[in-house]
Amino acid sequence: MKKLLALLLSAALLTGTALPALGAEEASADAKLAQVTQAVKERLDLDTSGYDEFRGESWQQELATVWQLDWSGEEGSLSVQALEDGTIVSYVRSDGEDGIAVWGESGSLPAFPQGDPEVAAAAAEAFLAKVLDPALETVRLEEPQGERLGADSYRFSGSILLHGIPSPLSYSVTVRATDNQVTRFSRDALATTCLGGVPGPETAVTAAQAGEALRGTLSLRLEYVLPEADSTQAVLRYLPERGHEYYVDAKTGELVDLTALEEKMYQAGGGDAAAGESATDEALSNSGALTEAEQEGIRKLEGVQASDELDTALRAVPEYGLEDYTLANSRYQLVEEDGGEEQVLCHLTYSRSDGENVYRRTFTVDARTGGVQSVWSSAPWDEERTPAFPAEEAQARAEAFLAAYYGDHAAHLALYDTTDRTAEGAPSFTFTFTRQENGIFFPEDSYTVGIDAADGSVSGLNFQYHEDVTFQSPEGIVDAEAALDAWMGTYEVALSYLLVPRPLVESDPTEARLIQLGLTHFYGLELGYGLERREGSWIGVDAKTGEALQREATPAEGPSYDDLEGHWAQAEVERLARYGVGYASASFQPGRALTQADLVCLLASTQGSWLLLDPEAATEEELDEAYAAVYRMGALTRQERQEDALLTRSDVVRMLLDAAGYGRVARLEGIFTCAFSDRAEIPDSELGYAALAQALGLAQETYAGARTATRAEAAVMLCRLLEG
Repeated sequence: MKKLLALLLSAALLTGTALPALGAEEASADAKLAQVTQAVKERLDLDTSGYDEFRGESWQQELATVWQLDWSGEEGSLSVQALEDGTIVSYVRSDGEDGIAVWGESGSLPAFPQGDPEVAAAAAEAFLAKVLDPALETVRLEEPQGERLGADSYRFSGSILLHGIPSPLSYSVTVRATDNQVTRFSRDALATTCLGGVPGPETAVTAAQAGEALRGTLSLRLEYVLPEADSTQAVLRYLPERGHEYYVDAKTGELVDLTALEEKMYQAGGGDAAAGESATDEALSNSGALTEAEQEGIRKLEGVQASDELDTALRAVPEYGLEDYTLANSRYQLVEEDGGEEQVLCHLTYSRSDGENVYRRTFTVDARTGGVQSVWSSAPWDEERTPAFPAEEAQARAEAFLAAYYGDHAAHLALYDTTDRTAEGAPSFTFTFTRQENGIFFPEDSYTVGIDAADGSVSGLNFQYHEDVTFQSPEGIVDAEAALDAWMGTYEVALSYLLVPRPLVESDPTEARLIQLGLTHFYGLELGYGLERREGSWIGVDAKTGEALQREATPAEGPSYDDLEGHWAQAEVERLARYGVGYASASFQPGRALTQADLVCLLASTQGSWLLLDPEAATEEELDEAYAAVYRMGALTRQERQEDALLTRSDVVRMLLDAAGYGRVARLEGIFTCAFSDRAEIPDSELGYAALAQALGLAQETYAGARTATRAEAAVMLCRLLEG
């Protein structure tokens, strides 16, 4: 018998917050529940006769009441969240047979996704037609998320269009692949997202007019950059300045600073800055840190100075202000540099106390040369503290420090950025000085210096400087206007509905209620033009050619090979590759004799892209991870690891079927038979595996279990097994 459980009051009522009445006459809770339930059933065309329990509860959000309806029974459960007018905002259906497969365990070899994405899309569209407002809302279904190994459903998501125009409202709908039933749906609703209605789609300005206004909000800076990590010549690029987000009101043509409005809403409603200063003592004890006994040994290494020697050298630099600090601890650390050489670092942490607070300052130095690598400090923020000197004097101190101790570099540095948060209680000023060549900044070479706002000492230091970089000549570069034209071309001027914050007014009953809840602003919908990035990862404009540049995209479709054209296994190998299964190499070498490491890497790649390896180039640590994955799948034991061992076809069958969870059945003797032409040559101990291999299509007319397998044969068998 169906049961109606008690209704839960809103969180505001539970905490005693008095809210204005929503209407002069309120229906009873059970009547409201009955009304919402009936509206939901009619909208979704639900047959709930198979459920024997029902529960309804509600809560009050800022703008609307949300109802949670839960049905359950032997056949599964159904949960729906809806507004009082029947608008569906969430839907979750679970049938009794639904289960969750955990990858990486024995018998958990994932299968190719089942079902047809086009049929799933049709099911999603039919469901969306029930839950969207046909007079206002539409969607465009994009390619589904679901084309991955082990996927049992297709997920469609995107923006809800209002009057055919993109909006900030989003939706998501999941369709089960086996029967094309919608199992999950969620959406943003107007009634819970923003105040007011939806502006009409009519515009008073054109996209071209809006584009001219928006172009004026963009700016570029000319800088040197290293085009690749290993480059030795810096090239000139125009790079985008970070700025505010703007839009053009489509009704009035006004240029609106959306970021400023957000900041105003935030303000109404509601360690030191040198790079590297966020490090903690715990970070110093990470991998590579040494025990006291090991520190004693490291001090005996030729050229490595003891901590007391390093301490003496640091105290000899008056700018560090260590007179009142005590050396609290020191740690040595081995760091492997490029080329395999090991650098020995020493981290020296100093502390002092004023009776109420503890102040710390940590230096990282080269233990051989004594050269300071970085400085960071921790000190309490105090909004009542007044700096002992202005920012200009702090900058002069930072410049004098660099000139005194890094003179060769300092001659090429100029002030690039300043962070002064002392008015908010920050304990220091921060200045970034960047290398300049030909009067143009090269930010990859810079020094960041923190100056203690109380005593003027150096409280932070972090730097990087390339000695072997050459610089492209600035002759013949395009001008800033031409570069800005090219950069503007990386955007489209797009019309959309936007969430725009606005102040609340007490004269409106709904807004008055929000004010009682402590809010000062809330969002409304506006129709406007904004800049929308064209497809690609755009990084700047080449200063020589004037062309906009974008970062090379990493292929997401999986590995690709250059030696499969016309091969009999091409289709199967390429199908595996589409799902990221295979080898991280340019060639597959389909005819190569299969080693255990080859098959282990092939199997491990089914567990995720992080295990896509090239068996010939993989490190020992990477192979350990691949083998660990295969151990968890049950395809091998640790005692069976022999990376270079050649595998027979029967070895491949056994490992694949064990990974898929068939091993326990396959090892049963006396119950299997098969129709392979070489049946007489198959040992009784392998007959179960051979019979299952024939039933699953892994092998066709001949088993040939004793023959050495090839990479192609292993890939084809795996592909057929993943077909399910």
